[in-house]
Amino acid sequence: MARTISIKTSGLRAMPHPARRIDFAQINRAALLVLPWILKRWLPGGRIAGDEYVALNPRRCDHHLGSFRVNLYTGRWADFAIADARGGDVVSLAAYLGGIGQAEAAQRLAVMLGLKVSDA
Repeated sequence: MARTISIKTSGLRAMPHPARRIDFAQINRAALLVLPWILKRWLPGGRIAGDEYVALNPRRCDHHLGSFRVNLYTGRWADFAIADARGGDVVSLAAYLGGIGQAEAAQRLAVMLGLKVSDA
């Protein structure tokens, strides 16, 4: 005869999903393909000057174009008016502008670009 077992689950927490690895390289490659469009969206009022997009830094009281630059081919960026405001790719730029971590920035950028967020 089969026995029925009742398990009380109200006190149990759901197990978190295993962490999924974010493919930062894929997201950055995809972002570079449309970087001028992204920059016009994130940093309106900027302009292209040679290989760079020059804009006002929205994270500080910036009044003149010139010190905040993003390389259109590599995604490297810097605000030369602030010692530590620089990064090597579009994900780090998204993190800086949004005041968020790299993983969250990568996920948001992937969604914006219509990409799968992780490779797991």
